[in-house]
Amino acid sequence: MTLPAQNLLAEEASPYLQQHSANPVHWRAWSPASLEEARTLDRPILLSVGYAACHWCHVMAHESFENDGVAAVMNRLFVNIKVDREERPDIDQIYMAALSSMGEQGGWPLTMFLTPEGKPFWGGTYFPREARYGRPGFIQVMEAVDKAWREKRDSLHQSADGLTSHVEARLSGTHGKQSLDRGTLTDFAGRIDGMIDRELGGLRGAPKFPNAPFMLTLWLSWLRDGNAAHRDDVLVSLERILAGGIYDHIGGGLSRYSTDAEWLVPHFEKMLYDNAELIRFCNWAFSASGNHLFRIRIEETVDWLLREMRVEGGAFAASLDADSDGEEGLFYTWSREEIEAVLGDDSALFFKYFTISSPHGWEGKPIVHHSSAQQAQSVADREKLIPLKARLLAVREERVRPGLDAKTLTDWNGLMIAALAEAGRSLGRPDWIEAAAKAFAHISGASRYGRLPHSMLGARKLFPALSSDYAAMANAGISLFEASGHWSYVDRAKQFIEQLDHWHADEAGTGYYLTAWDSTDVPIRIRGDVDEAISSATSQIIAALVRLASVTGDLDLGGKAWKIAEHAAGRATQQAYGQAGIVNACALAIEPLKLVIVDNPEDPKLVPVANRCPDPRRVDIIAAIGSETNRPSLPGGILPPTDRPGAWLCTGQVCLPVVTSAEELERLLSRR
Repeated sequence: MTLPAQNLLAEEASPYLQQHSANPVHWRAWSPASLEEARTLDRPILLSVGYAACHWCHVMAHESFENDGVAAVMNRLFVNIKVDREERPDIDQIYMAALSSMGEQGGWPLTMFLTPEGKPFWGGTYFPREARYGRPGFIQVMEAVDKAWREKRDSLHQSADGLTSHVEARLSGTHGKQSLDRGTLTDFAGRIDGMIDRELGGLRGAPKFPNAPFMLTLWLSWLRDGNAAHRDDVLVSLERILAGGIYDHIGGGLSRYSTDAEWLVPHFEKMLYDNAELIRFCNWAFSASGNHLFRIRIEETVDWLLREMRVEGGAFAASLDADSDGEEGLFYTWSREEIEAVLGDDSALFFKYFTISSPHGWEGKPIVHHSSAQQAQSVADREKLIPLKARLLAVREERVRPGLDAKTLTDWNGLMIAALAEAGRSLGRPDWIEAAAKAFAHISGASRYGRLPHSMLGARKLFPALSSDYAAMANAGISLFEASGHWSYVDRAKQFIEQLDHWHADEAGTGYYLTAWDSTDVPIRIRGDVDEAISSATSQIIAALVRLASVTGDLDLGGKAWKIAEHAAGRATQQAYGQAGIVNACALAIEPLKLVIVDNPEDPKLVPVANRCPDPRRVDIIAAIGSETNRPSLPGGILPPTDRPGAWLCTGQVCLPVVTSAEELERLLSRR
């Protein structure tokens, strides 16, 4: 079977693939038909993986994929497949692991050469059209691969078989379970602490990523063991991030990473998942420190989210591009003259609180940021700055906007829904909870025969979902239940876990695969154990099972969560730094916290305390005084009395004595 000798991306549901639909390259999307074509033609596959907000993906596209000469070589020698890594993280993880196994540095665009059966035998990342940056030119690379394919095919097949087996063992393998041990988190947090940049925050060196899984390890270590140094590692890192150019001081929201060690020069793409994590961490940080910087940054980021990232049905877009009008960061950067033209005499006040910098190697306009002193003062004098930033934002809105990748990814939306619900609860913002509920309803309503889509763009939906989709939406449902008290969200979470069990569980009942068992176009079914910028699918599954078991009091589900966690811990033993999410999830499984509150809904005294003391280890269940339906149970199936206010904090199957005053509950829940 062969496909038409033309570019076939125009009807794809991914904006990234659509960006390449006018290329002279005969691109195919990843599909069984594309793989069959390669086998029919007996040609190797040239696989290119990227995403819409990726700067270097755009560079390679402009240099090579839009060039007729380069395209002619690609079309003559290969079956060319283009993949959006956000749409197909399963494919991306397989071939990124293959590149890593070759000893190469990973990144995007990912450029891999595969046998017609989809087995990798060579690859790299960005290749310039002409040789430079110490890299060979792309045509030179392709011709060398073709020569090896014609003259050394047996050797390439042997290499591909070995590499595929290695990747399969690494990503899909089964290992003996490991007993869950409190000391694992303590030891791992100590090792991460040794990697922290005490002055600048984050991990030492550059580039700098926020690294949510590592930060969560440190935060859990503080919550559980009282290690204040680990708390301060996170607080200092957040403060430095929020002062730097990686944060958008005019419009709110966080860029993906900083190219330098000072958090000053970002790659300007904004990803939905990074901002979900930012909201969650700032919510915890505000509770722990009382520093209003964190509350302000949550408010600014949610304002940006609702202004720029909402799409059809109230769900959220995947990302904003780094580039506009062909230049990275152009939308976000300002010259001094531009600021003075907008603010006039008020510009002196602006520069009292903000600095603009053009560090060595940065070729664009200056980047807006704070010094530490300016950031502290800007919190105290926030009301003075709001109208100034609003005027700059209004002018910025008239600029050529960066591209919006408007597809709705189910797992990333689940993360943001949970973050919005939690922050809305803590900061008394029912409008945020309502926005989270609307997004949840839209995605839940897109199910087909009970199965979630992984991605949506308008009327187009990409089925089937991944395990991460069910886990993230189950966690989102539980967070919405905590925020609203509606048990329908718990019922939805149960349904998502049922779908996860049906389509993704392994035969031994010891874990899950990222892809469903009826997915026919994956060369390897991988587990989903490895963290990226966010915690892995496996870690999100364990968290969902633990939290759902706590809410429902289902001991069988709790036992299942423990079993899944033990086997995940066994697989993570050799790769802890890449699987911090599993370490964190196992810590939740060891000591799940459950808070049951009975309170007066007309004049609550205990609920506000729980709301302003968020804890990622804890699920909260609230019942009204006098309620007889949907009464939450304590461990052992005991029903708490509902004739008077009270709060019961339980760890596993053991509860502390009831507390009845707000002051007692505050002492019980807060740790400063």
